[in-house]
Amino acid sequence: MKYKPIDLTKLTTYSVKDRKSKVSSEKSALLHKKGGSFSDFIKGLPDFLAAKDLKAVANAIITARQNKRPVILGMGAHSIKVGLSALIIDLMRRGVITAIATNGACIIHDFEMAFIGQTSEDVAMELCCGSFGMAKETGQMLNKAIIDGVKDGNGIGQAIGKFIDSSDFPFKEISIFREAYRLDIPVTVHVAIGADIIHMHPEADGHFIGEGSIRDFRLFASVVSDLEGGVYINLGSAVILPEVFLKALTIARNLGHKVEDFTTVNMDFIQHYRPQENVLRRPTMIKGRCFAITGHHEIMFPLLYAMLIEEI
Repeated sequence: MKYKPIDLTKLTTYSVKDRKSKVSSEKSALLHKKGGSFSDFIKGLPDFLAAKDLKAVANAIITARQNKRPVILGMGAHSIKVGLSALIIDLMRRGVITAIATNGACIIHDFEMAFIGQTSEDVAMELCCGSFGMAKETGQMLNKAIIDGVKDGNGIGQAIGKFIDSSDFPFKEISIFREAYRLDIPVTVHVAIGADIIHMHPEADGHFIGEGSIRDFRLFASVVSDLEGGVYINLGSAVILPEVFLKALTIARNLGHKVEDFTTVNMDFIQHYRPQENVLRRPTMIKGRCFAITGHHEIMFPLLYAMLIEEI
């Protein structure tokens, strides 16, 4: 068949003034004036996409705090390694963050920061000579703290917090676990056996590590059971905490707790499968809201922190 150019003269059109548009001038960014305040900067952000979502996250956290609802921070160790401990501690002290959940690596970097004010070895370099993860004090002290704490009836989180609080470490004021212990805020550690350097040391005892972590999981499930109207933030954990959160939420709902209308947030520089499914989409299918904030932790979390401080 031989085709001719289509005739466009009979197309149906409408006035652009009658169309619903997603972008408008009043939502556009405002110019920032030299010497202006941070509050002015926030007000000047465009009300689109990630900027709009970040403001919505801040508002959800502020609302939860005003309504005395939980704000749970689930965090990977990278959060500590990029210098966010002081901000997290300040939000705990202000009553914004009401519970902390971590992976096993967090106690290592939190301890080393409290003990010597430094952490994070050169893994590639140390691996070449077989010395990766072999820091004596880290292996000995943390494993002993876990064993002693579990014998006292505690989970790993409280055991480490109590240990650092009772120490004479020169930098213990920047320990998240110590501050959670002092403030009596739930802090839980969810361990994958063999994933953390302290498991390579002879002092590691699987019985006490496992017992401490299962106690923490059950405590975390109790915290999640009270999440209605609150906020859960997953900061930089791609696998462990998204899986743990989903199981804790299942327990809460199975036992009859109403946990439907809440906000979940995933903050990471890559949006991985498990956080997208287990933190954002699946838990909020019934009623809640979810937000994916993509960017480097050392930029995005301080930005969120400053937005919260402006509103508190």
